[in-house]
Amino acid sequence: MENSRRRQRDTGLAVFFVSGICSISSGVVVSILQEKYGFAYGMTGTLLSMMSIGNLLAGFGAGILPGKIGMKKTMALLTGGYALGYGAMALWGQIWILLAAFFLVGIAKGSVINCCTILVGDNSRDRTKGMNVMHGCYAFGALLCPFLIAGALKAGDGLVMAALALCGLSVWLAFMAVPVERVKGKTARKTDWGFLRNRKFWLLTGLLFCQNAAETSVNGWLVTYFKGSGILTGTMSAYTVTVMWSATLTARMLIAFVIPLKNAYKAMMVMGLSCTVFYMGLMTADTQTWAIVLLFAFAFAMAGMNPTAVASAGKMTSVTSMGIMLPAASSGAILMPWVIGIVGERWGIRAGMASNILPCAGMLLFGAAIWHLCKKEPA
Repeated sequence: MENSRRRQRDTGLAVFFVSGICSISSGVVVSILQEKYGFAYGMTGTLLSMMSIGNLLAGFGAGILPGKIGMKKTMALLTGGYALGYGAMALWGQIWILLAAFFLVGIAKGSVINCCTILVGDNSRDRTKGMNVMHGCYAFGALLCPFLIAGALKAGDGLVMAALALCGLSVWLAFMAVPVERVKGKTARKTDWGFLRNRKFWLLTGLLFCQNAAETSVNGWLVTYFKGSGILTGTMSAYTVTVMWSATLTARMLIAFVIPLKNAYKAMMVMGLSCTVFYMGLMTADTQTWAIVLLFAFAFAMAGMNPTAVASAGKMTSVTSMGIMLPAASSGAILMPWVIGIVGERWGIRAGMASNILPCAGMLLFGAAIWHLCKKEPA
């Protein structure tokens, strides 16, 4: 039994590492396709939107389907999207196929997050540590992503998509090999919807909504903002992704192994405050050095928020609750980048990026509300 639990946990960690590579690569792949086929920015945005839609729907599917068809069949049905999506991109260039391919990649991303959260969370002695290690694996994959793609590009852009398809295939095969009888039995016994009446669940979901909104906006818009404002130019602007994921990986490993959180609820409030302060500083930075330092600090402060919030769900964690929480939270990643674009088009990119202070402040407010609600509970 112990060996089975360890295998489930290790599979979740390994798969989430590969998912970090496959997920973050989508931003590079869409730029390759834009250059190859001459897509307008509107079409490029539509491709990315299809991925976000797939990610959103997959979270709900991964939460509901295990109770209907079992965990194993759910994994088989939903987690093959990386292989199918990137494989289709490597072979065909028709618009409708590419739209479907990005949708499938989104399906894989959303379902892998849900499945790995269950595999790691249910089989870790310390849920907070387990979640931080898991998300650290994702950050490590994301950190390696630009270097792996740069190497593959030397042999042609088609090899990039083919290599990602093979990575996606390894994800699907890993899920097919892992024993999930324990997870399936837990799901089959009873689908408990009691978490929907729990205030803590919705406060955590609201906090994750703000975290997704703030993080995705910085990931998607910061290079454009730095270039447009002249703060970082040329090759230096491309290093923002490396800076962010280096900070994220460092923070998550420190939380997991060096400075474990004594009170998760208070820690989330402090993280929210730190993110707000550092982001405000980032918006006032006017030199390369301060921009890089404050970006690192912001990403460092943000890094532990998602895994700590998910771990704080505690006994409410199930495929069903994660199928509600994670997709609802990911809608912030769809909404806020769009808001920044609308504000930026009307009042300039600086104003657009400044609007991202709202979800940062939202993390602080939700963190304070959770701490106030749960300060008498052990965390």
